[in-house]
Amino acid sequence: MSHIGRPGEPDKRSLRREILAVRNRLTADDLRETSAALAGRALELPELARAGTVAAYVSVGSEPGTLALLDALRARGVRVLLPALLPDNDLDWGLYEGERSLARVQHGGRMALFEPAGERLGPDAVTTADAVLLPGLAVDTRGMRLGRGGGSYDRVLARLERAGVRPALVVLLYDSEVVGHVPEEPHDRPVHAVVTPSGVRRFGPET
Repeated sequence: MSHIGRPGEPDKRSLRREILAVRNRLTADDLRETSAALAGRALELPELARAGTVAAYVSVGSEPGTLALLDALRARGVRVLLPALLPDNDLDWGLYEGERSLARVQHGGRMALFEPAGERLGPDAVTTADAVLLPGLAVDTRGMRLGRGGGSYDRVLARLERAGVRPALVVLLYDSEVVGHVPEEPHDRPVHAVVTPSGVRRFGPET
């Protein structure tokens, strides 16, 4: 079986299904309200207040909304990097220059993503970020993040580690997605903080 040697993977799959089922019941009003609250909470973070460059992403579907936050960061003069998915699931990066700078890109049979339409800066551009905003489905009380399973952000975190840089790692979630335990695998790394519409929670001694 494909998950031999990765004991957390079957449990991760079932947890992903549960969380996505809850997200899919959210209304357009829910998404609007939580997006505004999430932006407000995130902008209070000292790590974002002092950041010159932030690597972020454009939310899609029922993900916690990020566009209000991206626009607020850009209005502050922050250089905002957004990912573009490569064929091997790695991420290239480009600059966010307002909502009109986004292109809707369909990757095979997956959900369409909104990616920067301008110049590509290369996968290593993320190593210039002072803070990295990570998508996710859940985080536990130790800061272990549950992603969607594509592995793109595992590559980002490994690239940061290889470069010897330590940006603030922040995951954006709904309140109910801070859980008691996320199954982990050897390559998983904890985040420093989670932002939800109701507040911020920090993890680990260095935060």
